[in-house]
Formats: sequence, structure tokens, C-alpha cells
Amino acid sequence: MPRKYLILLTVALGVIVLDQWTKYLVVRELTTRFDDRPTFGERLSAMYGEPPAPGFSGLHYRPKRHIEVLPSFFRLRYAENPGAAWGLFRDLPPNVRSSLFHVVSIGAVVLITWYFSRLSGTDPKERWALWGLPLVLGGAIGNYIDRIARAFVIDFLEAHWYDKAAWPSFNVADSAIVVGVGLLMVDAFVRKETPKQQEKSAEARP
Repeated sequence: MPRKYLILLTVALGVIVLDQWTKYLVVRELTTRFDDRPTFGERLSAMYGEPPAPGFSGLHYRPKRHIEVLPSFFRLRYAENPGAAWGLFRDLPPNVRSSLFHVVSIGAVVLITWYFSRLSGTDPKERWALWGLPLVLGGAIGNYIDRIARAFVIDFLEAHWYDKAAWPSFNVADSAIVVGVGLLMVDAFVRKETPKQQEKSAEARP
């Protein structure tokens, strides 16, 4: 197997496993969902099975606590996002929203895989895309697993400023996507042809 595909599989699978593992820990430690389920199998069934109806809080899983990591700046708190990033499209009818996310998620996986297949894997200038694309792919699949399992994504990382201003809650998959997109932006500048390179290419043509 070419080295580039080993990078793709290792990074993407690593992101997916880390994302789902942290969400499992969050459900276990910050909600009551697993309180009456002592075995690992029962907990997985509860996490990936049909969720209960939303409670008074609007959440399917009842929170029991949160963890202050940096008081006044950063905490771990259970949250659910039925929409896209930053809660986009969360007000759409469930059937419309579900269809939209299926199409977008599958399209993103296909597009990322196709673009990655075009990389040579040997050009040093491709290193940003070589690592950025697997991060985006792993993040996209990680959140898509949530949407397939329960129609909402579990978020738990909450950055805020003395509770006066807050960044929308996010998770490991979101973080991987942001880092991956950042690397792709660097790639767009690094591999952009300079005017001299374009002139040489034009002169070399018959």
C-alpha cells in the first residue's frame, strides 16, 4: 500500500476513534444515560441506539454535572447539536435536515477521497494536504456517525469569557476539521504557482 494511503487510514481512523471515545466518556461522566447500564455492551447500545425523547432541557440525555477546566474560560459540558457547525440548519424539519446532512456528508467523503487520490504522496509541497485531508475526513465521518446513530451530534468543549461571551460548543471531530481546513489553506498558498513558474510552463509548451 502506498505511504499516502497509510497516512490517510491512520489519521482518519485515529480521529474517528478518539472522537467516539471522548463522546462515550462524556456521556458516561456528564449525563445519566449509563447510570442503570453496568456493562460496556449495554452502554454502547444506549449510546448508539434510539435516544429517549427530549426532556424539559431540550436534551435527549439528562446532564448531571459539568467540569470546570479553566474557571471563567473553559469547561466540559454536555451539549447536543442537531444542526451543522455553530448550530446551522437546526431549525429545519427533521426529515429535511437528515436528508441534507446525508447528502453533504457522503459528498464530502467522496470529494475528499478523490482529491487525496490525486496527490502524488512524494512531493514535499503536498505535505499540508497529505495531513489536512485525512483530518477533515476523520472529523466528517466522526460527526456523521453521530447523525446516523441519533440524529444529533454530541458536543462538550465549551470556551467562554466569564460567561459573557462563548464560542459554540464543539468536539474532537470539529477540532480535527478546523485544523485540517487550516492545513489545506496553507497548502493552497504553498502550491500556488508563481508568475515565473507560469511563464516557464508557457515557454515549455510547443
